Amino acid sequence: MGQVLVLDHPLIQHKLTFIRSKDTGTKEFRALVQEVAMLMVYEMTRDLPLEDTVVETPVATAQTKMIAGKTLALVPVLRAGLGMLDGVLNLVPNAKVGHIGLYRDPNTLQPVEYYCKVPSHLEERDVIVVDPMLATGGSAVAALQAMRDRGATSLKLMCLVAAPEGIHAVEAAHPDVTIYTAAIDERLNSHGYIVPGLGDAGDRLFGTK
Repeated sequence: MGQVLVLDHPLIQHKLTFIRSKDTGTKEFRALVQEVAMLMVYEMTRDLPLEDTVVETPVATAQTKMIAGKTLALVPVLRAGLGMLDGVLNLVPNAKVGHIGLYRDPNTLQPVEYYCKVPSHLEERDVIVVDPMLATGGSAVAALQAMRDRGATSLKLMCLVAAPEGIHAVEAAHPDVTIYTAAIDERLNSHGYIVPGLGDAGDRLFGTK
């Protein structure tokens, strides 16, 4: 059964304050998002299984540990999810990476997949869908479903900020998916923006309007 976990490490919360600030420029915003993503995945991977191994140190033989089991697959939602990717890869450089692109149909307001390229054998991997903002939840629900359709059975969702509406949407569609976020905000406004949120993550990451 999935759950919602707020990663409240002091460093994450401190850096999130500057990410939220309208006075934070593109360069600093991008660096902060990567740093928070790295700290978040550190917390998210706390339960990875280990196996015993042996290495030769310069002094003697050491009985030690290595990560065992499934290989991680990271799937950022284009385009804003790309801003978190390098931060995650700094900590887990051997993770496989896919990409999924979605846009909102202007008539139905439903997400439409326009691009999806993912690693092979998703059923053998722990898949983390990465998207900074969980607002209405439409894109996250669609991205998670796209991973299921391609064989994924172990799924997690990683975001910086979540709205209650988005959380409810993901829980209704994918009750087994755990949501990891740095904050749960108050609500959505009439334009679908998270309040207080941090603005449009994609625009702030890439300097667009």
